[in-house]
Amino acid sequence: MNRKLFATTAGLAGLALLATGAACGQDASAEVQALAEQAAAQTVEFQFVFNTFMFLMMGLLVMFMAPGFAMLEAGLVRTKNTATILLKNIALFSIAGLMYWAFGYAIMYPGEFNGYFGIGDLFYNADSALEDDIGGGYSKMSDWWFQMVFVATAASIVSGALAERIKLWSFLLFVVVLTAVIYPIQGAWHWGGGWLYNDGEGFYDFAGSTIVHSVGGWAALIGAILLGARKGKYGPDGKVSPMQGANLPLATLGTFILWFGWFGFNGGSQLALGTGGDANAISVIFANTFVAAAAGVVGAMVISQIVYGKVDLTLALNGALGGLVGITAGPEHTNMIIPIIIGLVSAGLVIGSVKLLDTLKIDDVVGAIPVHLVCGIWGTLAVGIFYSDKSPLWQLIGVVSIGAFVVVTSAIVWLVIRAILGLRVSEEGEMMGLDKSELGMEAYPEFSSR
Repeated sequence: MNRKLFATTAGLAGLALLATGAACGQDASAEVQALAEQAAAQTVEFQFVFNTFMFLMMGLLVMFMAPGFAMLEAGLVRTKNTATILLKNIALFSIAGLMYWAFGYAIMYPGEFNGYFGIGDLFYNADSALEDDIGGGYSKMSDWWFQMVFVATAASIVSGALAERIKLWSFLLFVVVLTAVIYPIQGAWHWGGGWLYNDGEGFYDFAGSTIVHSVGGWAALIGAILLGARKGKYGPDGKVSPMQGANLPLATLGTFILWFGWFGFNGGSQLALGTGGDANAISVIFANTFVAAAAGVVGAMVISQIVYGKVDLTLALNGALGGLVGITAGPEHTNMIIPIIIGLVSAGLVIGSVKLLDTLKIDDVVGAIPVHLVCGIWGTLAVGIFYSDKSPLWQLIGVVSIGAFVVVTSAIVWLVIRAILGLRVSEEGEMMGLDKSELGMEAYPEFSSR
């Protein structure tokens, strides 16, 4: 990671002090030189503080996406499954963090690297952060923190897609493998400096349209195929029976929280706030992130009006999320028309993909596969299409290679879990609701018939 210094401040201070030294004579020059060195050291420390602060604060914004996912999913499932989906969200976030601490970070950002997966120290030791060299540009533990909060996002995508029929412990066991092994290995290929990175000349994914979002989408797609649709979702004649979410205000709140947290997701991926150039870059990223999401909302509203004759709130919500996923691969470029185009196309892809999944009888409760997988692929390819300094071929290679890896590994893990624990709750448990069958409780007991 290339960390820059406050060159302008340090340079001006140094020149002024040196000039003063020349005027005062040889005896003063040593003292002036010492003052210049002190001023330079202070700028290095300022850089360390600002970069570390950026990692910590942007990481908090990304963590805030966890309740966003929880509220979105709780709003889009039926009442009888609300407590279970909430438990899954807090559990997966906790498991993801522990697995990334124990295994994932060492695999993804190792000291020794073979280009494909890391060979590093497992069980990351927080004591090392207390020995950081200030000249290194940022606290190592702040970097661990920022990278850690990303990993739970991939698992959250799987949670929503497979809601209302998957066993709790089977799902959480998959989260263990996804966050400890699958996500870190493919992340190392690019962000860890592996073969896809190709010394900066290869695949490019600024904040994770593919590395985070489509990874979760591929895992969710394979899980949904193996798990099967909810009972009653598709009739024998292929007719789709809508299963409306219980709380659309909650789903809308979740979408706004995710949108808010996404500024940390994309903005923090600048990885520095030590210069005015970094501050300008983050400002551009924030603006592009916003307009892509806004275009996704408007695009979804217009398209749903044309296609269905009415504006669908859930499609508008997923239009926003699709625009956010789409822009995540390249939000740092300055042409704001391109993020708007990416958001509009993402909206169309979300609506078209929902229709396609229903045609194939693949049941995705919250629309996670259209949003995160399809728009993640689109956003990654769009970088190669719109930006001349990026290779369309390398973008395609990245999408295909990561997709193939996640499909194969996820399928193996899902099949092993199905053989050992089973994936799906009983038909009786599904009809009763997972809150009662899995947890023995209800999210809204005052509304139940007794």
